[in-house]
Amino acid sequence: MRGRVVVGVSGSLASLAAVRRGIVEARRTDGALVAVMAWEPPEGEAAFRRRPEASWARLWADEARQRLDRALDEAVGGVPADLRVDRLVIRGTPGAVLCAVASGAEDLLLIGAARPARHMARVHRRSVHRRSVHRRSVHRAVLANADCAVLIVAGPRLLRREARLLRRATRNEGVRLLAPRPQRGRP
Repeated sequence: MRGRVVVGVSGSLASLAAVRRGIVEARRTDGALVAVMAWEPPEGEAAFRRRPEASWARLWADEARQRLDRALDEAVGGVPADLRVDRLVIRGTPGAVLCAVASGAEDLLLIGAARPARHMARVHRRSVHRRSVHRRSVHRAVLANADCAVLIVAGPRLLRREARLLRRATRNEGVRLLAPRPQRGRP
């Protein structure tokens, strides 16, 4: 048995693709799948430290748990029965949290990327130069600081119109996808 397969989950289309690929890798290696959702206070850690409120922190952690469960449902219809799946919701920046969870040399860390530069999926090895994991994109922070192999999984390529509809649906809670705008001059 190999190390764990750790997947960063955000709920984006790219992270859902990473979850699906993580399940394939966990089955192939007979390892455990660890789905990780990192969260931070909406106003940031510095502002929260000035006026900490435990009830708000619990609320945000519960929301993150619900987002993680919803992402697993959307990606594969729920938790696969044939795999050991651990779900972790951890407070912190995504890059730092993922690097801390995937700390074993035999672990495999998967993250989704919306638009890959060249390859659909590419395995990266540990970087020699360590840099700060704060205020960077998740994939850059992970590539610079992970102690294990990293697999960046591409999200689906969308047509320009599809991407625009998805952005509108997110803003308007799906109204435009279900009821298209009437065209002018036609009944």
